Amino acid sequence: MTGTGAGHEVLIIGGGICGLTLGLRLHEAGIACRVFEAAAEIKPLGVGINLLPHATRELAALGLESALAAVAVTTREIAYYNRFGQFIHSDPSGRFGGYAWPQFSIHRGDLHMALLDAFVARAGADRVVTAHRCAGVEEDADGVVAHFTHPRTGERRPSRRGAAAVGCEGIHSAIRKQFFPAEGPPRYSGVNMWRGVTRAPPFLTGASMVRIGWLRPAKVLIYPIRDAVDAEGRQLINWVCDIEQETPPAQRDWNRPGRLADFIPAIADWHFPWLDVAALCRAADQILEFPMVDQDPLPRWSHGRVTLAGDAAHPMLPRGANGAAQAILDAGVLAEYLRADADVAGALRAYEAARLPPTSRVVLANRENPPDAILRTVYERTGDRPFRAIEDVVSAAELAAMSQRYQRIAGFDHETLAARDRAVASGGA
Repeated sequence: MTGTGAGHEVLIIGGGICGLTLGLRLHEAGIACRVFEAAAEIKPLGVGINLLPHATRELAALGLESALAAVAVTTREIAYYNRFGQFIHSDPSGRFGGYAWPQFSIHRGDLHMALLDAFVARAGADRVVTAHRCAGVEEDADGVVAHFTHPRTGERRPSRRGAAAVGCEGIHSAIRKQFFPAEGPPRYSGVNMWRGVTRAPPFLTGASMVRIGWLRPAKVLIYPIRDAVDAEGRQLINWVCDIEQETPPAQRDWNRPGRLADFIPAIADWHFPWLDVAALCRAADQILEFPMVDQDPLPRWSHGRVTLAGDAAHPMLPRGANGAAQAILDAGVLAEYLRADADVAGALRAYEAARLPPTSRVVLANRENPPDAILRTVYERTGDRPFRAIEDVVSAAELAAMSQRYQRIAGFDHETLAARDRAVASGGA
């Protein structure tokens, strides 16, 4: 794809992690682009997020590793425990697990701002346009036209022309709805989650991610996302509590406040020598509530010069710390095909062919709880009771196999990353 005029720009709809990563990759490839964000101002919102090695590999290639390391916690291990605090299994993470790249646990807002700052510094502040909510796209012989409204007033804003448009606006994507109007609302998984961040002393290694218990009565994920947040040396620690719940909340808004009383009874006695889980949740700076939702994989993403990426393309249940990673991978592959192919529609079809099948596998696999297969197996085999020795419940070989299975599905096992390196070295996308 060539050209630098306004009509030759790639219109990126959505200024989140996916949109800004795509902007950085396109700028690096010499392809003009502009990001359109619905919010009036891009702010550092949210709670914790994880960047697995296949994601940090992509961001390191953009020269962002040092900036991210400065604001993140470099994760050392993922450890599994039952709800009685008994150790089950541990996997070393990132470089501690033999990868060439680290695993970062980071505040979503810190990641977002790092991407925004880098894009503005490299491409220019005028390349980010806020307060523009996409109302739909059209294609003609000369390219695409995106239509916008003001997010607060609904007033129509000037339409923008480009060579291509990429919907990166998340699970409620207007572009996805335009092409699949009968799809219906996001699919509820039967699990509700409460999320929060708490300032607390480091636990275990100070860089551990822990998965505790099963959905009956609760499963909790905990990991630090900022070091030394005060004079006492405390960390900002992210936690997520998942509980089976037949009826989802009426609102599906990531900023919906959550109530401690709605979930704390399920974990009230989770006081372990290495961490008091209940106390951690009670001391939260903020609690948010959201149902676990996804959508069935689509038959296609690309329609002529328009395509989807990130959660707009493949919204998945937030399991396995993989949603952001798949969006980051989308951005890299899409930019590479646009760089290599002057036929925009052909490049978008090639991108879809490369990314739709693997992301569909992750969407469907996440419904089966593969990241937590270890916890489920121990729960079922012990009847939710303490064990004498984990070897009596599940062998070390079986534990390793369950862990490696999801790494392969998600695309961050050593073999998959090595194969991608070989493809890049030989000139492939």
